[in-house]
This record gives sequence, structure tokens and C-alpha cells, in this order.
Amino acid sequence: MTTRRTLDLLHRYESRNVTFLDPDGTWPIVWAKARGNHVWDAEGRKYLDLTAAFGVAAAGHANPRVVRAGKRQMGTLLHAMGDVHPHALKARLAQELSALTFGRWTRSTGRNPGSQVRTLGKTIFGTSGSEAVEMAMKTARLATGRPGVIAFTGGYHGLGYGALNATHRDHFRGGFLDQLREFGRFVPFPRDEPSAESSRPLDRVEAGIRGAFRDAPIGAILVEPVQARGGIHIPPDGFLPLLRRLADEHGALLILDEVYTGFGRTGGWFACEHSGVVPDLICLGKALTGGFPLSACVGRADVMDAAWPVSSGEAIHTSTYLGHPVGCAMALAQIEELKSRRLIERTAEMGAAFAEELRSTFALPLPGLDVRTRCIGLMAAVELRRADGAPATVEAITAMKEMLRRGYIILPEGEHSDILSFTPPLTITAAQLRRAVRELHDVLRGAKRPRTRAVPKR
Repeated sequence: MTTRRTLDLLHRYESRNVTFLDPDGTWPIVWAKARGNHVWDAEGRKYLDLTAAFGVAAAGHANPRVVRAGKRQMGTLLHAMGDVHPHALKARLAQELSALTFGRWTRSTGRNPGSQVRTLGKTIFGTSGSEAVEMAMKTARLATGRPGVIAFTGGYHGLGYGALNATHRDHFRGGFLDQLREFGRFVPFPRDEPSAESSRPLDRVEAGIRGAFRDAPIGAILVEPVQARGGIHIPPDGFLPLLRRLADEHGALLILDEVYTGFGRTGGWFACEHSGVVPDLICLGKALTGGFPLSACVGRADVMDAAWPVSSGEAIHTSTYLGHPVGCAMALAQIEELKSRRLIERTAEMGAAFAEELRSTFALPLPGLDVRTRCIGLMAAVELRRADGAPATVEAITAMKEMLRRGYIILPEGEHSDILSFTPPLTITAAQLRRAVRELHDVLRGAKRPRTRAVPKR
């Protein structure tokens, strides 16, 4: 179908407040095909995807290894029975996630050396990142007996009713506060670059956390190692070690939401590895499968065993699609692709050059704008402020639309939508990134290009 026909149907039959349809007709495009680093719309126009479709397509869109695995599995076993009759791939993926997380971390950090139980991770599978977070919070409640969760301003952990207690932005929470238990307590997230030398932001974090522990029965600290939807905010180096120390001191669990940052996004398999911090629970999704709705809460084995009783035939937490066989097959293939192509190491190398490209390009002045850049691996932000310090929301949205017209898919983040984010496939080339950054700079300084553009070959 044409773009116009698709959007007309959505306008008529999809609930409002889902797909934004700009009255001027410039937004959205309708995706028809995606492969590698590119997307094609319904009219055959080609775009460079700087979002990896919300970070999902880490190994590239329609990665051949991942697609083959999904097709093979569909022809063999399309669906299984969640928590009742298992299938082999669910067991294999649980083992692989254990090895990638607690198995690697225990060896590399020396935490509890010689204690075999602590080298294992145990998994509960879900379908969305929000569900993975809720499974982690349930685990913390059962393991500690305490309902409270410390979360952070600007944090985003999903929109299910449990996750909303820890998602900070009023845009998502405001209409439902009278239905929330409100067991989350928010502490300011330290929005400094990793190289920041000042300890004051961490002093404020520590004071806020200690106050929360005094005021309520807290069972967990929940945090994104790098805030994604909040605006690609990268905390100081000492942030996660501080949270680890405070959680241990108060007998609480440290939950890391790596739904966005996991599987190489920041230049390590997981963002926590940059600071050497081992969590008690980690939430995974998005790039886990490269394109199938599957998520996971992986916890230290002793924590999981303390929280969840042996099944008596009716699981406390389950779902129809738990550990879906197609998702498990694709996840195993995605992980193998990341390993065999050394995409994690490549991302770490490219990240340093990407950060320098952003810094040097946006050091050039832009009329009426103060531009700040942040980057870790292939996760970067271009934050726009007006001369008076106010968020440059209109300018960011206008730039996003113009970039789309020029053939680049980019999205705004942050409470004010004034932060343009880069989370491209880890397969993107240095030349593609360089062109995109310079194109964005041209857009922001008002450089003009012809209003027509050729339709690329399909």
C-alpha cells in the first residue's frame, strides 16, 4: 500500500495517541523494507537508520544469520507452552545468558571466587523490556521482603503498571497516578560526563539514597547505566560502584536495566562492565533477538533461588509466550553474530572516533544554539539549547524532519525532545556516521539543499 493509504487506515482504525500523524504530511514515513543499516519506505525511498529501530537491530536489519534461524524454527516449532512443556532452545538460551553475564563477570572481577553458585545466572523470560523490569522488581520483593524501589529522575523502565512506579516522566505517569502503588522513590540522576572530576553529583546521589533507605523499606535500587530515552545521559565513573556499595550496605538488590544498553551498544557486552560492577539482576531486551519480542531478567543464582520457590505446577510469574521458540532461536543466532563479527570490539573502537567527530563538528558555532554532545560506544546525543539556556525543542524537531527528508532516520529524546540521539546498528560504517553528523550540522546551521531528491533504487 502507499504511504497515504496506510496512514489513512491508521487514522481511522488505530487508537489515538499511538502513531503521530503530522498535519503537514511530513511525518511519518511508512517502512516497507529494512536491511543492514538501511530502511526503504513504501515509495521506495532509501534511508540510513541512525536508530537501529530503538536499538533492536544491533547486528543490522534482517541479519541473514538471525533471519535463517527464525525461519528454520518457524518450520519446526512455531509455538510452545511457556512454563509447562519446555523446548530445548529455551534451555540453551538460558545457559548462554548465564555464561554471558554472571559467568563472565565472576571470572573477570573475582567476586566470590570458588563459589560455584555465584558463577551462575538464572533467567525468567518475557516479551518486553517493561516485563523484564517487573520480573526483576518481583524478584527483589520476594528475596528481601521489602517492597520499595529506589529509581532515578529521568529514568525510563517501561509503561506497564509495575514499571511505571519507576519510570519518572510525568508524561507517562501523570494520567495513572491514582492507580499506582507508588512504591518507587526517585533520586536525582547525576548527569555528568564520565570524565567529570567533581564528586558533588555523587554526594547528592548518596544523600538521596540514604534518605530513601531511612524513610521506607527498600528492597532494590533500579537504574539504567546510561539513560536512553531520558536523553543519553552518561553518569560519572563512580556512580555504579556507589550504588553497589549502598545496596550491599543496606541489604538491597542492585537491578540494572540494560534493555537498551545491552549487547554491545556502549562498546562492552553490557554497560556495567565499563565500571566493573556486578549487579544482582540485569534486565535485557531489544538487541537480544535483533527483531523478535523477547526479553529476559537474569539474576544471580542464589538471589533467584532465594526469591522464587520450586514450581508446584503453577508458576507465580508466567505468560503464554514465555521463552518463545522463535525468539530463542533468533537470540542464539544474534549472540553468535555479535561474537563472530566482533561487533562489540568494533563498537568500542568506533565509539572513540565517533565521540571525536561529534565534538569537533559541533565545536563549530551554530546561530542561536548551544550544542552539547555525549557519546559512549555507538550511543550518542546532540543536545540543543537556545542562547538563554532553554531547551531548543522546536529546532530539534525541525532538524529531525529535515534529516528525514534528506534520507536519515533520527529521533529526539529527553523530557523536552531537545536531544537528538544516535543509536545506529553496530554494523554502521565510519563513513556513514561521518556523513550523518556533518549533515546534521548543516541542517542546524540552516544550510539549504534542493527540495527534491531522487528516489533511490529499491
